[in-house]
Amino acid sequence: MAFFQFKNIRVAGLACAVPVNEVKTESYKTLFGDEEVEKFMEMTGVRASRRTSTYQTCSDLGYRAARELLEKKGVNPGEIGALIFSSHSPDYRRPSTAFVLQYRLGIPKEAICYDISLGCSSLVVGMQTVASIMSTGDIKKALLFVGDTAGKSVYPGDRSSAMLFGEAGAVMLLEKTGNERDEIKALLRSDGSGFKYMIVPGGGYRNLHANEDVVMCEDGNERTLMNSFIQGTSVFTFTIFDVPRLIKDFWDRTGTTPVDYDCFAFHQANLYILKQIAKKTKIDIAKMPITLDRYGNTSGASAIVSLCDRYGHAGEHRTLKVMACGFGIGISLGATSFEVNTGDILPVYEDDGIYEEGLITNPNQLYEKK
Repeated sequence: MAFFQFKNIRVAGLACAVPVNEVKTESYKTLFGDEEVEKFMEMTGVRASRRTSTYQTCSDLGYRAARELLEKKGVNPGEIGALIFSSHSPDYRRPSTAFVLQYRLGIPKEAICYDISLGCSSLVVGMQTVASIMSTGDIKKALLFVGDTAGKSVYPGDRSSAMLFGEAGAVMLLEKTGNERDEIKALLRSDGSGFKYMIVPGGGYRNLHANEDVVMCEDGNERTLMNSFIQGTSVFTFTIFDVPRLIKDFWDRTGTTPVDYDCFAFHQANLYILKQIAKKTKIDIAKMPITLDRYGNTSGASAIVSLCDRYGHAGEHRTLKVMACGFGIGISLGATSFEVNTGDILPVYEDDGIYEEGLITNPNQLYEKK
């Protein structure tokens, strides 16, 4: 069983950013019809989402969030010893986006930087990875970036996905302390038999130059091989049965119950799924922030977006005991617990910035001298 416990490490800050561009779910009525859209909003709870512009990336949003967080915390970029970017939305096929963020933020060359290719579970797995690095090395402070721009891979006429996804970038600052009461616990699981449940079949090195012909799929939605496919029934079954089981196993392993937590920052898959998980685990839904009504399903960033949305404007300083849970593409799922001071949670920022130096539209740009 992949259970981890790390002492002397704390979550020192949280921040996130979303695109300025807001898309109302109602605007899809001209494409899908009134009845279809109303049914979708009732089931998923998504009434609006944020979408990036053509050249804006998840790392652009994470960069804005990190700048705000480092300034708020008074942390010099030179203090950061590790930078991990956990996402399915990299800037390029290669190199890792972590290096781009390192350069933009001025993180020193002595830092370790790399990407983790994960989606909805990227926060919980990313926290385990960063905490492992910190607990076995001399790194005092680290940044974990999560988020996705999943909407970019959705075919516009896909009823199952076009209205669902929002886009966001988020960052967590982790810090080594001398206090054993500062701890992070995590329980992680994977099921590779579901790798086709959520997939973009083309564009990877298995089928790099995939045919981009539009095909009418068996579920009644048009897509190309370069678009996201979601097997709705399989995903729903997984979330309704496997996720509650994971949560209960986490409580058994940590000797905790739902009443021991102040907040449940769960992946914002859709409203119906969240309600079913809460019902099966007897979690008070009032302790589970809901943000997909305004931001959509923001994949791995959604737990941090939820925390920033609820506590970022609170103006108070109290310790919050959080349980976070991520589940989805892979199949990958995990739960983690940590404490954070509400004064270290920043509000949700809006940003439309683009990293111009990173936008390469002509190969000869790569030969230009600085």
